[in-house]
Amino acid sequence: MAPPRQAVISVTSAHAPLHHGNETGLFISEALHPFNVFKKAGFPVDLVSTTGTYVPDWLSLQPSFLPENDRKQWEDANGEFREKLDNMMKPEEVDPSKYGIFFASAGHAALIDYPHAKGLQNIAIDVWVGGGIVSSVCHGPAIFPGVIDPSTNKSIIHGKTITGFTTEGEDVMEIMDIVRGWGEPLVDEWAERLGAKYERPPGVWDDFHITDGRLVTGTNPASARSTAEAAVTAFEKL
Repeated sequence: MAPPRQAVISVTSAHAPLHHGNETGLFISEALHPFNVFKKAGFPVDLVSTTGTYVPDWLSLQPSFLPENDRKQWEDANGEFREKLDNMMKPEEVDPSKYGIFFASAGHAALIDYPHAKGLQNIAIDVWVGGGIVSSVCHGPAIFPGVIDPSTNKSIIHGKTITGFTTEGEDVMEIMDIVRGWGEPLVDEWAERLGAKYERPPGVWDDFHITDGRLVTGTNPASARSTAEAAVTAFEKL
């Protein structure tokens, strides 16, 4: 029996000063683009965060990352995306058995809360055990330390190949010292700790994703759409 044709997007509840003192939080396009991809493919979509709240990442609202069409959808407070984002569910309000795709959106703030987000991790575990697709983008792999495959008692990424935001990217953005101050591993470091192989594109901002069985990961905000499309493709093959 195929997993349910419904998707859930996890959202970071964390926020912290990052971009010249401006807040990091949810990188808007990393939730918006997958939301649109899943809806277009006929998936009802829910959004969930640990506290049911979010703070938009300042950088993600700048024109270079949120072009006009995206901005219109973001600013439409009565549209489905904003309705679900602004009235987000908490993990305890979610029935994981409803979903065939779990997608971890991110933003730098995900490095802070995702490694410890047991409620979100449990949703991903249930989707994985149910034979569904688990996917992430950018800093989303920070959720994988607690997404344990009960058949191995190891992270679902153990022995697999993933991608995510590059350590070089933190240097390019000149935020490495701040991010290191949070005391949490970066994406490639999590991959190494959890027994996964990490791959990246040549350029920090290149659109790049990897499908490894039922695991689909993308590198950066530019990869959010293609990663979600790859998740749908993987789902259709189940």
